Amino acid sequence: MHTTADVERTDRNRREVVVVGGGQAGLAIGYFLSKRGRHFTILEAGAEPAAAWRERWDSLRLFTPARYSGLPGLPFPGDPDRYPGRDDVVAYLTEYARRFDLPVELDSAVRSIRREGGAYLVEVDDRSYEADQVVVATGPFQVPFVPPVAEKLDAGVVQLHSTAYRSPDALPAGPVLVVGGGNTGYQIAEELSASRRTHLSIGSRQTPLPQRLLGRDLFWYLDSTGLIRKTTDSRIGRRMEGRDTLIGSTPRALRRRHGVELHGRVAEAAGSRVGFADGSSLDVETVIWATGFRTDHSWIDVEVLDEDGRPVHRRGVTESPGLYFLGLSWQHTRGSALIGWVGDDAEHIAEQIDAFRPAAAGGMTHRRAA
Repeated sequence: MHTTADVERTDRNRREVVVVGGGQAGLAIGYFLSKRGRHFTILEAGAEPAAAWRERWDSLRLFTPARYSGLPGLPFPGDPDRYPGRDDVVAYLTEYARRFDLPVELDSAVRSIRREGGAYLVEVDDRSYEADQVVVATGPFQVPFVPPVAEKLDAGVVQLHSTAYRSPDALPAGPVLVVGGGNTGYQIAEELSASRRTHLSIGSRQTPLPQRLLGRDLFWYLDSTGLIRKTTDSRIGRRMEGRDTLIGSTPRALRRRHGVELHGRVAEAAGSRVGFADGSSLDVETVIWATGFRTDHSWIDVEVLDEDGRPVHRRGVTESPGLYFLGLSWQHTRGSALIGWVGDDAEHIAEQIDAFRPAAAGGMTHRRAA
């Protein structure tokens, strides 16, 4: 038997759509849901807007210029050819949510999603939501990854993941080892090299691409040629998928211009010493692990994950009617996880949400994406 309070609580927490994640993907889908007049909410785990961006280092700059860094409906402000910094992105996303009056609920980490009574039950620590449809927009950068070898270093060695790095001033004096040969590792190593001896461990070589070519930014070419929108089903998309690229940096430039000492993959560690795959080793005082992230969808209690915990979907649409993913790397194209192109997938998901019809007898129907 439901009391009046129970009924009021159910009404208050009933939504047509619940969006999990208030970053760029969650805000982009929020824009389209708002335009369509949907009754929805965006649940953000962080205590402040753009929480994930606030956790990046102080000097971070996008490798996409401002003209390719905006979400639907609001161009990124300022010179379109500039490369926005971390604080610029935080300010932009915060203003985006305010400008379109998006219903973002902070401090709302979702603990589980499950099917119940023909709908989805989305549970937060102190409340729950019932929704016909759910968009998981937590993106690809969820759980900072540090390799197990880090545990073999002495407690006296300062270790931090790149998400905890802020600036050279926050580190102890002395040499530093950065582990990770992606854009993050290169940017941090270059910054540190101005004030201390810096080493960079590169596990796997990434294809280096120039930031600018013949006076134009790389992304101008990718956008003009349509390469940025080549899908995972296309021949070139299948070749590109999973291949990381190094933008605006090369090992040679990092070594020659900035004096960074390059090493191969970290193979072992003991005490204060790190060993590399080529048999060389290095005594370390500080290590920054720019080793990326892992996704964690273990809180989704719906059969939409494969045996490795990865979402099974077609352009974000799962086999569970009304449940979608948004903002994943290569969800549909190279741009799916980038701030300037996530809007393409967001609009597609919004169209799928419009096509969704709850079945009369407790089930649900959905017109599948083409």
